Amino acid sequence: MASLSSGSSRDSKAGFWKKNSSVPGSIKPVYGAQYPPPQSNISISAKQPKKDEKGKNIKHDAFHEFENKTSDAWDDGDDDLIQMANLKLSLKDVHTSAKVVLDNHSKKANSLQKQQEGETANHTIKGLNSPQSQSQSFPHHHHHHGGPGLGVRLNSGGYQPPKMTSIRYVTNAAPDREAARIDKFKAVFAEPSLDLNDLRKLCWSGIPKSVRPTAWKILSGYLPTAADRRQETLERKRKEYFGYIEQYYDTRYQDLHEETFRQIHIDIPRMNPLIPIFQQLIVQEIFERILYIWAIRHPASGYVQGINDLVTPFFVVFLSEYIENDIEVENCDLTELSQETRDLIEADSFWCMSKLLDGIQDNYTFAQPGIQMKVNALRELIKRIDVPLFNHLERQGVEFLQFSFRWMNNLLMREIPLRCTIRLWDTYQSEINGFADFHLYVCAAFLKRFSEESLREHDFQGILMLLQNLPTLHWRDKEISELLAEAYKLKYMFADAPRHLLLKS
Repeated sequence: MASLSSGSSRDSKAGFWKKNSSVPGSIKPVYGAQYPPPQSNISISAKQPKKDEKGKNIKHDAFHEFENKTSDAWDDGDDDLIQMANLKLSLKDVHTSAKVVLDNHSKKANSLQKQQEGETANHTIKGLNSPQSQSQSFPHHHHHHGGPGLGVRLNSGGYQPPKMTSIRYVTNAAPDREAARIDKFKAVFAEPSLDLNDLRKLCWSGIPKSVRPTAWKILSGYLPTAADRRQETLERKRKEYFGYIEQYYDTRYQDLHEETFRQIHIDIPRMNPLIPIFQQLIVQEIFERILYIWAIRHPASGYVQGINDLVTPFFVVFLSEYIENDIEVENCDLTELSQETRDLIEADSFWCMSKLLDGIQDNYTFAQPGIQMKVNALRELIKRIDVPLFNHLERQGVEFLQFSFRWMNNLLMREIPLRCTIRLWDTYQSEINGFADFHLYVCAAFLKRFSEESLREHDFQGILMLLQNLPTLHWRDKEISELLAEAYKLKYMFADAPRHLLLKS
C-alpha cells in the first residue's frame, strides 16, 4: 500500500489520523459508509450545543474559516483543532486514505464471510442486519435510504440494528385487529333487519377487504337491509341484467347506437393503462357490456367520457370476493375464473354503478350542469378557507374549471391510486349523498393539502402542471384518512350554513 506522503508531512498527519481523537468529524469506521461521503451527514456528540446556522456552507480546503464560523460548537482547548486548522490536505491524500479504510473494510468482511460458512439460512438473514454485513455490502450499494443506522459510528453504544422479531410482531398483530373488525361487520350483516346508520358508522373509517363486497352492495342500495331477502334479490337482479344483455346488446352496431358504442370501445383500452387486469380482452368486453347497457337505459345522458372510470372500483371489489386474499387483484388472470363467476361480478358491478350514477346523473346530462355547479362551489369554498391560495390562482389567471373539472367528472380517480379510491369510496358510501355532496369537501381538502406547493409555482403553466399531476403515487390509507378528516371538518363548518357558499349567478 502506497504511503500517504513523505518526510515531515507524514509525522504531522499521523497526529491527525490518530484513533480515539475527540475531533468531531474525524475519520472513523462507520456503518453504511459511503465514498465519497455525503456532505450533509456530519454528526457531533449529543452533549455539544447545536451549530450556528451560519456554519452550514463549508469549504473543504478552508477549515480555518469553518472553525471561525462555528467556534461556539467546539472546545477551545482542543489541541487537535489547532493542528487541523494549520494542516492542508491534498485531495489525493484524502482519496488515498479513504481507499485504505475501504480496503480494511473489505478484508474484514471477507474474513467474516469465511467464518460464517455452514451457518443456517436464518442466521445468514440475521447476519445481513449486523454491522459487519453492512460494511461488507458497501462496495455494491452506493445508494442508501435514510433511516436509523446510516452513518452511525462504531463506538456509539446507543445504536442497535433493527430486530426482525419486532417487524413480525407488527405484521402479525394487524390480522388480529382486522379479525375483530370483521366480526363486528358480520354481526351487523346477520341482524334480521340491519340498521343502516350503524353500518355507515362502522364503514366510515374503512372496510376490511373480506367484507367490503357485501358492505358496498348494502350501502349502495343494491341489497336490502333485511337479511332474508338478500339472496333472492341478488338472483333476481342478476337475471334482470342479463335479460338486458339479450335485449339490447345486439343493437350496438345499429345506426342509432353505433356512435355510443364506438366511443365506449375507444375509451376502455385507455382506462387504467398501468394496471394489467384492465388490459385483458375479457375484462374490456365486460366493461363494454356494462357501459353500453347503462347508456341505452339512460338516454337523458347517454354515455359520457368519465363514466367508464366509475365501474372500476366496483369491479375490483367484487372480483376480490372470489380470489385468495394473498393474490393481487390488479394482476390476476380473469380467464382462470369460471364464466358463471365472471357473470356474477359483471351484474353486481352494473347495478352498483347504476345506483351511484342515479345520485349524480346531472354531472353527465347535457352541458354537465352538476359539475359546473360543484366547480363554482369549490371556488367559493377555497375563497373562504385558503385566501392566499385563492388570490394566487386569481393573479395567475388559473380557472378552477381547468383543473377541477376532472376531479368532479371522475371523482378524483385520475388523481389518486386505485387502492386509495377504494378506501375513499368506503367513506363516500357511508355518507348520505357522499358522491354528490361530501365529494365537494374532499376536493377542497385535496386542493388545500397542496396549497404550499401551488404557492411556490409562480406562473400559470407551473400551477396547472402541478394541479393536473399531483404527487400522490405513493399515497396509502393514512393519507386518505387525513384527507377525509379535513373534509369532514369543512363539512361540519359549512354544510349547515349554506349561505356561506351562495354562488354568484
